[in-house]
Amino acid sequence: MIAEGGAAAPKRAADREIDPRTRFLREIAARVPIERVSEVHLFSPMRQGGMETGVAVVAVAPDSEEGRHTVYTATYRLTLKGPERGKWEAAMVPEGEAPLLTVDEVVRGVQRRAGDDAGTERLSGAELAARSATQLNG
Repeated sequence: MIAEGGAAAPKRAADREIDPRTRFLREIAARVPIERVSEVHLFSPMRQGGMETGVAVVAVAPDSEEGRHTVYTATYRLTLKGPERGKWEAAMVPEGEAPLLTVDEVVRGVQRRAGDDAGTERLSGAELAARSATQLNG
């Protein structure tokens, strides 16, 4: 089942020791059937006012060979300063369904409008599985 909303993950020492991007990938891998993830587009994280936020677009293939991909927006928020330092919140919300080609076009359009010159990091489902497994085991 897909977890929605902004439930804070339990604070564990191991979670505080890994970088936020890796932790975010683990969150995504835990919330969707990883074998059906077609691609993940990670946008550059933003730091502002003692907070770091990150966004990703996740395309998940349908159960059958026919149909459209479910498109999710995944987000995280990490408190970097203050009394709640280390607080982690993550959410993953289904936004709609679309063919995979359309997902890529939408991501490029968002990049242009946001002025994100660094671009996104694109991961295949296999890359997400490998990176999240490495981090879970290492």
